Amino acid sequence: MGLEVMGTGRCLPSRCVSNQEMSGMVDTSDAWITSRTGIRQRYFCAQGETNALLAATAARRAMEKAGVGPADIGLCIVATFTPDRATPSLACEVQAALGLAQTVPCFDVNAACTGFLVAMETARCFLLGGNASALCALVIGSEKLSRIIDFSDRSTCVLFGDGAGAAVVRLAPVRPYAACFGARGDASILYAGGGDPFVHMDGQEVFRFAVDIIPKCIDAVLHKAGLALADIHHVVCHQANSRIIGHVVKKLGENPEKFYENMQRYGNTSAASIPIALDEMLEQGRILPGQNVLCVGFGAGLTWGGTLLRF
Repeated sequence: MGLEVMGTGRCLPSRCVSNQEMSGMVDTSDAWITSRTGIRQRYFCAQGETNALLAATAARRAMEKAGVGPADIGLCIVATFTPDRATPSLACEVQAALGLAQTVPCFDVNAACTGFLVAMETARCFLLGGNASALCALVIGSEKLSRIIDFSDRSTCVLFGDGAGAAVVRLAPVRPYAACFGARGDASILYAGGGDPFVHMDGQEVFRFAVDIIPKCIDAVLHKAGLALADIHHVVCHQANSRIIGHVVKKLGENPEKFYENMQRYGNTSAASIPIALDEMLEQGRILPGQNVLCVGFGAGLTWGGTLLRF
């Protein structure tokens, strides 16, 4: 049983921060950041802009594109590791903001940058089990990473941005679908919290992990789906670093145009990066009806996952 993506939406905060502006905060430069990451700018929340606001705005836009209202949503899941509060969940705040029914299950998932895909699969399982009060599910990836950035650490502060992406989905019997997930418990090379509130990362180790796991994850999803990479029209990886994606493309011997990139505009938005990319691609007419899209996430945990969708 597959999933139909009925509509997508995204929301970026009001403050756009260029690499040049970052160089005024920390010892770095546009050339240094761009050559190592491909990132040219990112968005940070201004005063009063919350993660809940980003998530609800992206969700509202996705619902508008899907042509559904609050009464049509039977489930709300938010993928995040930067909620505004430890509790209530970000999903419950979205429920209140959108006026969703009190019979709608609402909860957050934390699989870091893989979170949106985990939330999609969780939504599919809820819908299959009849545990949603309506036929549609609202799935959101939303992060306010500026809240946990150490702006004195140039190795991490230039990488991340705030943002949210959302999708309205429902079960679709005739659409092919496959998913594969995994984890390797390791809190040493990428983590946030504990001794201090900031995100910490060993960039070289994360790079090695990513370029190893992404091709393996792609192969696993294709094997489950009974397809070859030639059958895939677009690959949407978590938007962490252009060098990671370039290395994967070279390793697979694929056409780089098949692998979408937008980290140059947004930086690494963690769980929001894949839904933001999907919304952009649909808006630009890059994804056409009947095309196969393979999404791959990887991040802290260490976690990884891939999902095949047909639009």
